[in-house]
Amino acid sequence: MTTAIISKLPLSLLALLLSISLLHFKPSLDDQTLPQRSEPHFTPTNYIIRFHDYKRAENHRDYLISNVKSNGWKWIDRRNEAVAKFPTDFGLVAIEDAARVLVIEEFERLELVKDVNPDLSYQRGLRGKKKTEGLGRVGAFVDGKKRPGKIFTAMSFDEGENDAAAASNLSSSWKRQLLMQKSQVTSLFGAEVLWSKGYTGAKVKMAIFDTGIRANHPHFRNIKERTNWTNEDTLNDNLGHGTFVAGVIAGEDSECLGFAPDTEIYAFRVFTDAQVSYTSWFLDAFNYAIATNMDVLNLSIGGPDYLDLPFVEKVWELTANNIIMVSAIGNDGPLYGTLNNPADQSDVIGVGGIDYSDHIASFSSRGMSTWEIPHGYGRVKPDVVAYGREIMGPKISTGCKSLSGTSVASPVVAGVVCLLVSVIPESNRKAILNPASMKQALVEGAAKLSGPNMFEQGAGRVDLLESYEILKSYQPRATIFPSILDYTDCPYSWPFCRQPLYAGAMPVIFNVTILNGMGVIGYVESPPTWHPSDEEGNLLSIHFTYSDVIWPWTGYLALHMQIKDEGAQFSGVIEGNVTLHVYSPPAQGEKNRRISTCVLHLKLKVVPTPPRSNRVLWDQFHSIKYPPGYIPRDSLDVRNDILDWHGDHLHTNFHIMFNMLRDAGYYVETLGSPFTCFDAQQYGTLLLVDLEEEYFDEEIKKLRDDVINTGLGLAVFSEWYNVDTMVKMRFFDDNTRSWWTPITGGANVPALNELLAPFGIAFGDKILNGDFSINGEQSRYASGTDIVKFPSGGYVHRFPFLDSSESGATQNILTSGMAKADSPILGLLAVGEGRIGVYGDSNCLDSSHMITNCYWLLKKILDFTSKNIRDSVLFSDSVRTDKPLYIEDNQLPSRRTDVNFSTYSAVVGKEMICKSDSRFEVWGTKGYGSQVWGRIRRLPGYKVTDDERGLNSAMENPNAKMSKSTEKNKDESVGNKYLSLLYRDELDLPLVVASHWLVPAIVAISGLLLLLSFWRIRQKRRRRRKVSSSNRFANL
Repeated sequence: MTTAIISKLPLSLLALLLSISLLHFKPSLDDQTLPQRSEPHFTPTNYIIRFHDYKRAENHRDYLISNVKSNGWKWIDRRNEAVAKFPTDFGLVAIEDAARVLVIEEFERLELVKDVNPDLSYQRGLRGKKKTEGLGRVGAFVDGKKRPGKIFTAMSFDEGENDAAAASNLSSSWKRQLLMQKSQVTSLFGAEVLWSKGYTGAKVKMAIFDTGIRANHPHFRNIKERTNWTNEDTLNDNLGHGTFVAGVIAGEDSECLGFAPDTEIYAFRVFTDAQVSYTSWFLDAFNYAIATNMDVLNLSIGGPDYLDLPFVEKVWELTANNIIMVSAIGNDGPLYGTLNNPADQSDVIGVGGIDYSDHIASFSSRGMSTWEIPHGYGRVKPDVVAYGREIMGPKISTGCKSLSGTSVASPVVAGVVCLLVSVIPESNRKAILNPASMKQALVEGAAKLSGPNMFEQGAGRVDLLESYEILKSYQPRATIFPSILDYTDCPYSWPFCRQPLYAGAMPVIFNVTILNGMGVIGYVESPPTWHPSDEEGNLLSIHFTYSDVIWPWTGYLALHMQIKDEGAQFSGVIEGNVTLHVYSPPAQGEKNRRISTCVLHLKLKVVPTPPRSNRVLWDQFHSIKYPPGYIPRDSLDVRNDILDWHGDHLHTNFHIMFNMLRDAGYYVETLGSPFTCFDAQQYGTLLLVDLEEEYFDEEIKKLRDDVINTGLGLAVFSEWYNVDTMVKMRFFDDNTRSWWTPITGGANVPALNELLAPFGIAFGDKILNGDFSINGEQSRYASGTDIVKFPSGGYVHRFPFLDSSESGATQNILTSGMAKADSPILGLLAVGEGRIGVYGDSNCLDSSHMITNCYWLLKKILDFTSKNIRDSVLFSDSVRTDKPLYIEDNQLPSRRTDVNFSTYSAVVGKEMICKSDSRFEVWGTKGYGSQVWGRIRRLPGYKVTDDERGLNSAMENPNAKMSKSTEKNKDESVGNKYLSLLYRDELDLPLVVASHWLVPAIVAISGLLLLLSFWRIRQKRRRRRKVSSSNRFANL
C-alpha cells in the first residue's frame, strides 16, 4: 500500500515545487515599464574619493590599498598635468556594482577620507556649427528619455535658432552698424578708451574651460598653454565653441575683435567632441588652475543641480584661491527660477544676456536663486547682464561667425574683467583684486536698465568705463548687494514694489549678498541694526539672519520685516538704513584687522492692514523640488524637461499668477512653516498649489478647525498621481549607477487626501487631458487628476477627458481607444463657517509649461472661498450634487513604500517647528494654540532617517533592504502588500506594476492544484481501506 501511495505523489510534488518556485519569480517587465538591468548591474562605475589633505596621487592610492580590505574595486590612474606635477585632494576608483555598498562604507570609515561621490558627467549642447548640420537646442532629456551624463540645461545656440519674437528685438540698423564698425561688441563698452591708455589685458592669465583651441590660430597672439583633461588624445577644438569663447575674450581679428587681445590664454579642454565631460576632469582641471595661479576663469556651462557637492565645493576652493570666475546664468528663460550652477553661487560672477536694444534676451535665465526655498527666500541673480545676441567671434580655423546665448554673454564679461585686471599694476594686483572686489566694481558700475526687474538684470548692464573708475581708487571694503530696496522703484524692485507692507502680515524676507573685498574670510562683528529716518520708522520691526562666517569672499544677510501692531492704520513711506559691521583678519604685513561698515538703504511702502477677505496665504512649506529629490514635471506632455526644478514659488514660476492676484486686489503672503504657524482669523483663503510634501497630524486637525469653526477658505489645485506612471518614469542613471524614481507624482495626492479627509473630499489617480470651456472661458486640462470623493450639497463640474494613465490607457484600448468619460475636476463646497474649492490641475497657473491660463477660475474660486461671492455659472443648479461622490478608502491612491521619503521631507521624521519665515511671536515654537511639542511625523512603510547622504540626487539604492514596518498603510492595496512580501530585498523592482494581478493568480491556482492532489490521494486511500476491510470481514 505504501508503494502505491508513493507512486501517486509526482503530481502533488510537481505542484508543490511550482508554488515554491513562484515565490522567487521576478516578473519580466516590458522595456516601456522598466529598463533592462543586466548591463548596468555588472558594469563598474567610477567614484570620486575626496581626501581631507592634498598629497601625491600615489600616496592616496597606497593609503587606500593598505587600508581597504574589500574586493571589487580598483584605483584609476589619471594621466594629466595636474596629477603629474602637483598634489591632489581626490582619487578616482572603479567599483563593481555587486560590491558597491560594502566598499563605499569601508572607504567612508577611513580617517583621511572626506567623502565618496559618483563621478558625474556633464553633457551639453555646444553650438558653433552651421545650421544646415541640424544642430538644435539639446538638454538632458530628449523625448522623455534621459541622455547619458549629468543633468544639464541647453547652452548657446546659432543665430536664427531662437524664436522669431526674440530675434525681432535686434534691429537691422544695429546689425549694419556693427558690421560697419568691425570692432563689434567691444565698441559698445568703450574698450578703445582703455586700449588707448595702454591697457590690453597684458600679463593676465585667462583660463577658458571649454572645448579647447587649435594651435597657431590666426586670431590669437598669446596662446600660452593648451591642456587636455578628457579621454580623447587631442588638444584641438573640433566643435568651435571654445575657439569662439576665446575670441570674444582675446581675439585680434578686425572683424571679430576681442576685449583683451594681449591676455594670456590657457585653454583647458574639458569637453570631448561628443560634448561630454566628467566631474573628475573638472576637479583635476580646477586643481591645475589653482596650482598655476590663474587670474580669471570663464565657464560656459550650467545646470540645476547645485547639490553636486564635489563640483560646488571645488568652485568655492577655486575662488578662495583668488581666481575670479565668470559663468553663464543659463539659457532657460524667459522662465523664472531657472538659474544655472555654478553661476548662481555668490562667489561667482553670474552673467545674463541682453540684446542690442537693452531688452533682456528671451533665452536668459531669471532668478531668484532656489537654494534657499521652500524654507527661505532666494538671492538676487544674475549679478550683471551683457550683450549676448548675435555676438561675433572666430570660427575653428579662420573667419568669423555670430552666436547667441548667455554662454556668449559670459565671455563678454570675462573679456571686460581681463581688461580691468590689467589696469592694476601686476605688483599690486593680488592685494587689490579678488572675486569680491571685482564683483563690487562690476555691480557698482553697472547701468541699471529701465524695464527689467532685479531678478532679470541684477545690477544692470556692465559698464566697462564706470568699473574702471571704481577700480582706479579702490580700497578693500565690504559692501552689500543690492544696496537699496526701494518700494517706489518699480519694476526694478519687483516683487517687493508690487505689494506694500502692513501690520499682521507674514515677514517679508529680503536676502542680500555680503561682498567682502577685505579678505577671503570675514565675520559679522555685531548684529545688524536698523536706523529709521524718522519716528514712523519705529513701526518697522526687523529680525536678521546672516552668515556666521563670510567665506569665500561672500556671505548673506536676510531681513525679516514686519510692521508692528500699532501700525495697523498707518499709511505712508518708511525710510532708513540697515548697518552691518564686517571685519577680516589683517592682510600680510598688516597688524590690525580690517573693518568695514556696510549700509543697506530701505524705502518701504506701508498701508493699513487689509480686510481678512482680501488676504490670501500661499503654502510654500509643503513644496518639494529638484534637487535633491526626483520630482517629476507637472505636465506629462512636456518630454524634454522632466524635472520640477523652478522652485514653485510665488516669485519664480508662479510670478504671473502673483501679479494677477495683486491686480485683482488680493494681498498674497507666503507661509514657509507648518499650518500651526499662522493665525487663520487673519486670512480669507489658504491657497495650496502643486504640493508634494506630507502633513503633520497637528496640521490636519488645525486646518479642519480653521475651516469649519474659524471660517478660513481653502483653495486646492492638485496634480496627477499614478503609481504605474511613476514606475514607467524610472530611469537608470549611468553616472550614479542607480535607479532614479519619482518620489511622488506631480502632487502628493495621498497626503492631500489625508488633509481633505475631514471634509469628505479626495482626488483619484487618473491622468486627464483635454480642452474644456466654462462660460466662454477656454482652458486646457494638462495631466490633471479627478475628484473621486465629494459630499452631497456641493457643486461638481465634469468634463469628457481622456485618461492617459497606465491603467487608463489599457481601458482605452479595450474600449476602442478614444472613449472620453465625464470626469469630475472642479468642486465647490460650503462647510461649517468656511468654504472650499478644489481643482485637479495646476499647470494653468504655472508659467513653466502653461498652454492656457486659468487665472479667471482662480479668481472666481477665491471670490467664493474668501468673500462668499458665488458665480452664477459655477454655482448653477445643474452641477449641484444630490448624492455624494464616494469610493472606499482602500481604492484611493496609495503612497509608494519603495521610496525613502524622509530623505527629502521636512515633515517625515522631523520635528514640527515654526521657523524664521513665520510671525516673530511663534519663532521656535510649535505654533498657535498647540500644546504638544516636538512631535515627529512618521509614515507607514517609510524608513525615517536624518542621514544627508545622497542629497545630490533622487536615487534608489539597488542594494538597500526595505525596512520592515509593523504599522500597515490603510490605503495599501492587496497586490502592493503581496509584491512587497515577494520582493522585499529587491528595491529595484516597482512594488506596483500594470500586471500586478498575475503572480497572485498563479500562486492561488498552484495552491488549489496542490490541495486537489492531496484530496485525490486521500480519497484513494479511503477506497483502499474499504476494500481491505471487506476482505477481512469475508475472511471471518
